[in-house]
Amino acid sequence: MERQPPPGPATTATGPPTGAAPPRSRRALVAGSVGNFIEWYEFGIYGYFATIIAAHFFSPEAAGPGGVGGEGGGGGAEALVRTYASFALAFFFRPLGAALFGRLGDRAGRRPALVLAVLLMTGATTLIGLLPTYATLGAAAPWLLTLLRVVQGLSAGGEFGGAVSVMTESAPPGRRGLYGAWQSFTVALGLLGGAGVAALLAAVLSSGQLHSWGWRLPFLLTLPMGLAALWLRLRLEETPSFRGHVRGEAAPPAAPAREAVRAVALGVGRLMGWSAAGYTFLVVLPSYLQTTLNATFQQALTATVLANLGFAATILPAGALSDRVGRRTVMVAGAVLAVLLAFPLLDLLQDPATATAAKGLAVVAAGAVVGLMAGPGPAMLAEMFPTHVRYTGLGLAYALSNAVFSGCAGLLVTHAVERTGDIDVPAYYVAATCAVSALALAGLRGDDHRRALRD
Repeated sequence: MERQPPPGPATTATGPPTGAAPPRSRRALVAGSVGNFIEWYEFGIYGYFATIIAAHFFSPEAAGPGGVGGEGGGGGAEALVRTYASFALAFFFRPLGAALFGRLGDRAGRRPALVLAVLLMTGATTLIGLLPTYATLGAAAPWLLTLLRVVQGLSAGGEFGGAVSVMTESAPPGRRGLYGAWQSFTVALGLLGGAGVAALLAAVLSSGQLHSWGWRLPFLLTLPMGLAALWLRLRLEETPSFRGHVRGEAAPPAAPAREAVRAVALGVGRLMGWSAAGYTFLVVLPSYLQTTLNATFQQALTATVLANLGFAATILPAGALSDRVGRRTVMVAGAVLAVLLAFPLLDLLQDPATATAAKGLAVVAAGAVVGLMAGPGPAMLAEMFPTHVRYTGLGLAYALSNAVFSGCAGLLVTHAVERTGDIDVPAYYVAATCAVSALALAGLRGDDHRRALRD
C-alpha cells in the first residue's frame, strides 16, 4: 500500500511554507492533541500507581500503607505481575478499538469517531477513581477494574488513528512531520502530567493518605479534562482529505487485502522499537526501580519525570527535522542509538556508586532517544495509507505494535526479572526490538516527506 505516483507539481511539499498556519489547521491540531493528552495521562497514572493498585485490587493479603508507595513497593511481585497483566489486557483490546473506530472514522468522518473515543476514555477513567477495592467488594473488584481497562483499551485504540489523521491531513505543506509530532508530544505531556500529579501527591500526602484515598485523585481529574476535550472535538471540522474523498474527488480502487495486511505488518515492524523503548523507559521504569533496585516511590517518579522531559524535548524538533531530511534518517538514528545505549544507560542506574546527576542524565538521554523515533513516527504512518483506509490502517499498525511491545513490557520485564534474577532484562528487550525496527525503517523511501498524502 505504499506505492505512490512520483512527485510532481501537484503532489510535492518541498519545504516549510512561509507565514502562519491557517486557523482550521490550528484548531485541528488542538482538538487532536487534547484528547490524546488525556489518553496518555490515564495510561501513565495507571503505570505510576501500579504498586498501589496491586495492593488494593490484586493482593487481598496486602497489609497497610507501609508496603505501598513507600520503600517497599506494595503488594509483592506476584500482585504487580497481575496488575501488569490487566495493563497488558487493555492494550490487546486496542487493535479491536482501532478496527471499530477506524471503520467509523473512514466512513462517517474523523470527528464522530474521535468524540466517541474521548467519551469512553473519560467515563472509564473516572469510574476507576470511584471503584471500590478488594477490601470492599472482594473478588469482584479486580474484575471490574479489568473491565474498565478493556473499555479504556478500546477507546485508546481508536484515538491514535483519528488524531494522526486529523493532524496530518490538516497540516500545511511541508509541516506534516511537525504536525504529526504533536501526537507524540501530547503523549509526553500526558505521561508528564500523570507523573507530575503523582509526584505532587506523594510530596503533600502522607504514605497512609496516598494509599488510602490519594491515589484516586489523578483518575478523577480526568472528568473535567475530558469535558474540555469533548467541547473542542464537537467543534472540529472534517479534514480536506476526507471531504474530498466523500465528494468522490478521489475514488481509489480497492486495495487487495494482502497488500493492506502487508502495510499494517510493516508499520508494526517500524514502530516496535518505539513502542518497547517508550514504555520500558517512560512507564515501566518506576515499578522497575522500586521492585528491582529498591528505590523509593518519590525517587522512581523523579526518574520518570526526567525521562519524559528528555522524551518531550526531542519530539517536535525530530518531527520538524524529518520534514527537511526525511523520516528514515531521523527514525533510524533513534533506533540505532537505543540499541547502542540500552545497556550503558541501565548500568548507570544499577550502579550505587554512580552520582545522582549522572543517573538523571541517563534517564533524560533514554527519553530523548525514544523521542527521535516518536517525532516523525505519526507522519511516517500516515504516508503509508490512502485516505479511505488511513484511520483504520495506521490505527491498527500502532495498536498492534503497542499491544505486543508496550502492553506486555511491564509484564515481561517484571516476570523475567523475577524468574531469572537478571536485572538487565529491560536493556535486552529494548535493544532487540529497536534492532528489528532499524532494519524495517531502513526500507523507507527518502522522499516520502516531500510527497502529498495519498488519496
